[in-house]
Amino acid sequence: MSSTPSPGKGRQTKNERRDAAREQARAMREQQAKRDRRNKILGISMLSVAVLALGGVLVWVLTQGGSSSDEALPDYPDTPLSEVADVPGAALPEGGIPVSAEGVGGTVDDSVTRVDVYLDYMCPACGAFEEANGDNLISLATEGSATVVYHPIAILNRFSNGTGYSTRAASASALVADEAPDQFAAFNEQLFAGQPEEGTDGLTNAEIAEIARDAGVADDVADQIADGTALDRFGQWVTSATNEVSANPDLVNEQTGSFGTPTITIDGEIWTENWTDPSALLQAVGS
Repeated sequence: MSSTPSPGKGRQTKNERRDAAREQARAMREQQAKRDRRNKILGISMLSVAVLALGGVLVWVLTQGGSSSDEALPDYPDTPLSEVADVPGAALPEGGIPVSAEGVGGTVDDSVTRVDVYLDYMCPACGAFEEANGDNLISLATEGSATVVYHPIAILNRFSNGTGYSTRAASASALVADEAPDQFAAFNEQLFAGQPEEGTDGLTNAEIAEIARDAGVADDVADQIADGTALDRFGQWVTSATNEVSANPDLVNEQTGSFGTPTITIDGEIWTENWTDPSALLQAVGS
C-alpha cells in the first residue's frame, strides 16, 4: 500500500507554490505596465514634437513667424513669493512641495534629513537626475528616512520657442500637488519620462494633461491642466518662486558661479557629488 509522501524540508507546498507564482505574475505585470506607460508617454512626446514642428512651419507661413497665443505666457509681475495670492495648498511658505512619510504637503520635521531638489521640466540634466535617483528619493520619503522637497521652477522657458513650457509644466505640477497630492510623485516621474527636448515647443497643455491622467490624476483635475486653469492659478507662484530661487546666493554653485538645475541640497547645504550614481545620494543622506 502506498502513501502520499510528505513535503520534504524546504519544499514548498502546493498552496505556497501557487501563491509564489501569483506574486511573481503580479510583479511582472506591474513591471510591464510601467514599461508600457513609459513607452506610451515617450511615444506621445516624439509624435507631439513631430506634429508641433509641422504646425510651427504652417503658423510661420500664415503669420510670418508669429507664435501660438494659446500657449504663450502672461507678463507676470515681479511679485515676492510671500505676496502671491494663489499658492498650492501642499507648498511650503518658502516654496517647494514636501514629500514625507506623512504624504505630500504639511510641515517639515526638522529631526529628519531634508533633501531639496530644484528642477525644471525642460532640463535634460534634471531628467537624468530623476532617472537615476527618483525611485530612491521616494523610498527615502515614504520610509521616513528623509523629507524630499521638490521645487518645480522655470529657468528654461527660452528653450521652448515662446510657449513657456517650463512654467506650464511646473504650474501643472503645482496643480496636481494641490488637488491630487497622492499622484504628485507619479506625475513628476512621468513628466520626466515624457520630457521634450530643448529647442522644441515642448508639450501642449493637452499633452501634459494626458500624462497626468496616465499618472492616475482624476479627469476633472487633468482637465484644468488642459484648459489652462493650472497656469492661470499657479503661473505667478512658479514665476515668483523661480525669481527668489535664482537670486538666492546660498544656491549658487561655487564651481559654475551661478544657479542652475538640478540643484540638490541636503539639510540646506548644496550637494555636488556624482548624482549619476544612485548610491551616492543614498550614502549622503544616510551619513
